Amino acid sequence: MSQSKASSVIEFLSIVERLKRTKRTGWINSGISGPESIADHMYRMGIMAMLIEDESLDRTRCIKMAIVHDLAEALVGDITPFDGVSKTEKYAREKQGMRDIVDTLGNSTVAQEIEALWVEYEEDQTNEAHLVHDLDKCEMIQQAMEYEISDKKQLDSFFNTTKGIFRHPQVQSWVDEIYRRRQARD
Repeated sequence: MSQSKASSVIEFLSIVERLKRTKRTGWINSGISGPESIADHMYRMGIMAMLIEDESLDRTRCIKMAIVHDLAEALVGDITPFDGVSKTEKYAREKQGMRDIVDTLGNSTVAQEIEALWVEYEEDQTNEAHLVHDLDKCEMIQQAMEYEISDKKQLDSFFNTTKGIFRHPQVQSWVDEIYRRRQARD
């Protein structure tokens, strides 16, 4: 590996490191002490994708998509629906962030794959993208349930915004179990 290529990879990994330090905005806004980072969220989504038992899906693609779907947030931050930024503006910022990341990696084959996975997720037109969207929201309500216990908070808004949106039957079964456990606590 050439020094310039190694330098590009190390620069990229430094960008990725920001995901480990950037706490998720929704949890900060909800007063959670020690909220998860963006990287924490994507890591568990990757694990969740590994657990999917569906021969019709490219599981490896789902795992990769899960671990890159919020990558642009390393440069633009974690923008929530409550931040006053339109979906169009959020997409434009994240698209530019992905472009900058691709450029950091010298527009390599791997960089193009990362960008293509991000675009596929954003466009939400494939079964793999549908699944990863489900995992994104399922992971969020799993985390909300855990914060309700650890921080003794009621986080209904996270559950209310995801009601009825899950498409994959296995993810729906996980969601049902989250709701069952949450209800059992009441």
